[in-house]
Order: sequence, then structure tokens, then C-alpha cells
Amino acid sequence: MTGMTDQKQISEPFVVGLRFQRVGKIYHFDASKFHEIKAGDFVVVDTSRGTQIGQVIQLFASAVETGPEAIKPVQRLATPQDLVLRQTWQQKEAEAVTTCRAKVTELGLMDVKIVAAEYSFDGSRLYFLFSSEAGEKADLRSLRRAMQRIYQPSRVEMHLVGPRDVAKLLGGMGACGLENRCCSAFLTSFGPISIKMAKEQGISLTPTEITGMCGRLRCCLVYEYEQYMEARKQLPKRGKRVGTPMGEGKVTDVYPLKESVIVEFDQGVPREFMKHELQPLDELEALRKKAEMGCDKHPDGNCDYEKKGKKKGSERPTFKS
Repeated sequence: MTGMTDQKQISEPFVVGLRFQRVGKIYHFDASKFHEIKAGDFVVVDTSRGTQIGQVIQLFASAVETGPEAIKPVQRLATPQDLVLRQTWQQKEAEAVTTCRAKVTELGLMDVKIVAAEYSFDGSRLYFLFSSEAGEKADLRSLRRAMQRIYQPSRVEMHLVGPRDVAKLLGGMGACGLENRCCSAFLTSFGPISIKMAKEQGISLTPTEITGMCGRLRCCLVYEYEQYMEARKQLPKRGKRVGTPMGEGKVTDVYPLKESVIVEFDQGVPREFMKHELQPLDELEALRKKAEMGCDKHPDGNCDYEKKGKKKGSERPTFKS
């Protein structure tokens, strides 16, 4: 019985999450042959960009947690010599960027910006990351051929990256004043961001207020968006008439996270009220009319109150979003 258990443990998949950049996306690999691997170790793997060294960030008990897609195996644990070799290639990357930028100027490719260069671990491939307003339409065949002649025998490839990836790679101070941009400090991927997120949070739509250093909407607009959405569902919208301890008034402003609103009265100055102090007049009026109509006069011919065993007016009305 014990032998069967040991055999089962050996056959069970052991998946690790690797990161190839300091702040980058995590990729999953099968480490079933290396159960001694632990977080923080460096391993050698085969990727779509050739052989690479990645650092173990996560450990998974089974492949189910990582999704149904097939994953590649870990080749071996990285040795001290491997890490020294990787540093050697990284030092050559800066030189490659300088050379490529000079060639871009020589060829008159004014719309192309070389952002970074990346060697594969074995040096067989050299990737130049660039940005361009023309996008995929940018013709870099002449540039690639020139770089191929310079960096033989490595295979040279050009990869287009977006403005957010450029900001992430270059780093620097954020538009908000943080010493390190969010994308360079901890963001591993970029999700969709819309103007609606700024509107829901009451943020000024002035371009300088919502635009990051990359020229796109700031990533931080998504941080508290869901919390604002949930909080707004519990409060009346602007323009709604509500009941307060000081009488009826109209909502002129909403503070979702504070769970309060500003109410303006027909006479008197606007006042701030908390959520528990408000009564939804429109909803109360709707319930009153429904109770007065009675079951036989109800549009759908039903009486929800009697069916559910509730008395008319016993439900507490809530704000409709």
C-alpha cells in the first residue's frame, strides 16, 4: 500500500510559476522531475523566445490550478555558472540597444523607438523591443537585416510593444509623483481601463488628471473602481429626492466611500447626511400606490404581499440604481 502511495506521489504533476523579469507576468512549467525545487530558485526552461532562466515564484500541487492548457517541462536547475552567463548577456543588451538606435537614425526611421534588447539564455536569439505609431505596419526589414549582419550568429527579431509596456520597461516617476511607476513597481499585466471608471469615482476628466506618463489612462483608475460601484448601489443618485431628518430635499452630490450624500432643500443651506438617515421617497411612493391599487387592480393581476404572507407596506424600500 505504501509503495502505491509513493508511486502516486511521483506521478502527480508538480507545477511551478516562473518569472523572467523582476516585475513580469508569471508563466507555468511542469517541474515533476524536480520536487526539490523551492520558491526563489532559478531554473532553465525552453520558451517561445528560446532557452531562458526564470525564478520560481509560485508552487502548485496540481496542474488543475493553472488551467487546462499544456505546459512545458523544466529542463534543469540553474547553476552559478548559468547565472553568471545570464549577467554577461544582460550587459551586452545595453550595447545592442545603443547600436540599434544609431542604425534607426542612419536609416531614417523617425517613427521607430528602440526600447530594449533581450538575449536568450544561450545567446541564439536577440530580440529588439520597439514602439511605433504605425504599429504592425512599421516596415523594419532593412533594420532587421542590418542588425542581423552585426550580431551574427544570433537570430535577430523585432517585437512591437505598446505604450504601457514602454513605460514599464523604462521606469521612472509616475504622473502622481510616486518615485516608481505602478507598472514598474508591481503590476504584472495590464487590464482594460475606461473613462467610465473615472466618472464613477468622481475624478476630474481633465486629461492631465487621468492620463499616465505612457499617454494612456492611468492604471490606478481600476484600483478602487469595484468598491465605488458597490458603495454607489447603496446610495441615491444625484437629482433624486429623499427624505431626511430635516425634511425632503434633492441629492446634489454623493460620497460613496463615506456612505453619505449632500442634500439641498428648497429653503436653507445644503447639508450632509449619512446613508441610514435617508429615505427613498420615490420608492416609498411606488409602494404606497401599489398598496392602494389592491390585488384586483394590480397590472399583472397578482398580489405579491399576500402570496408571500407579508402585510402591505412591511417591506423596507431601497434605492434603485
